[in-house]
Amino acid sequence: MGMLHTRVCDLFGIRHPVLLGGMASGTTPELVAAVSNAGGLGNHGVAGRSPAEVQSIAARIREGTQKPFGLNLLLFMAGEDAVQATLDAHAPVFSTAWPTPEQDLAPLFARAHDAGARVVHMVSTVPEARRAAEAGADAIVAQGTEGGGHVGVMGTIVLVPMVVRAVAPLPVIAAGGIADGAGLAAALMLGADGVLLGTRLLATPESPLPESYRQAICRSDGHDTLLTELPDVIAGRVWPGAYARVLRTGFIQEWLGREGEVRADRAELNRRLQRAREAGDVNNGALLIGQDAGLIDSVRPAASVIESMVAEAEELLTTRPAWVVSPTAPTPLPG
Repeated sequence: MGMLHTRVCDLFGIRHPVLLGGMASGTTPELVAAVSNAGGLGNHGVAGRSPAEVQSIAARIREGTQKPFGLNLLLFMAGEDAVQATLDAHAPVFSTAWPTPEQDLAPLFARAHDAGARVVHMVSTVPEARRAAEAGADAIVAQGTEGGGHVGVMGTIVLVPMVVRAVAPLPVIAAGGIADGAGLAAALMLGADGVLLGTRLLATPESPLPESYRQAICRSDGHDTLLTELPDVIAGRVWPGAYARVLRTGFIQEWLGREGEVRADRAELNRRLQRAREAGDVNNGALLIGQDAGLIDSVRPAASVIESMVAEAEELLTTRPAWVVSPTAPTPLPG
């Protein structure tokens, strides 16, 4: 069996074309280091962190790995201090997502390149992909609506090949609904050069989620997630063009469609969510996960997730084409 190797591996200096999503509240330096040590690209969200916190996060990642990693900024909420602090941390990869329509990406990407970083930008539409490519991104993440957290409304299987065509020859990384080797193999067949994982790597011992939240991912069949702006209304934060895909917990069900009341009581609802997470109380919390939770049935170390995913993809890509593209004539149907 051969080793999966794509342009993304060369671009980032990694062994496997598997990236960790830059989730601010779903990532720890330990998870980032575990993914990078396993041959993927760890990525830590630093949105809303102070410059000192950004430096501390980068230092802790470097304590855990000598492999490449990324730091991720949400551009709609990233001021100059946040940008400079992230660049000053000198992560090998500068990862970005969700700019406002007015933001000029080209000078930002040029600054990252001047700092010695590769630039990877996440999009949920084809126009956003073209915008990032024209601004000088080194790779584009095309994220479908199946993913957890903040997503658009286009499905991964449609979005990925459209983005591949729109930004060729830039490498594209598929995200949204990918949790196993079949998903990785399918992404490569759609023209992507790798995948980015979120929900699958939340169900690991290295993730910051309480164990009860990890088990909730394993119990979910994916049908019990929905798109809503409720978590962002509670946080008082307007994302440009994004919805949040969350587990339909009791808390979410209670407040759906009551945004006016939510705005009047945001502080208390924020406290309720924080208390629920600290107590491991899934039903009274908000858990941002994707439809691919239906493919996840166990909490496993990040390294095990990546190794098995790559091995399964290699097996499928080696054996399945020979099975479906048979040199023999098809057997006639009876009758």
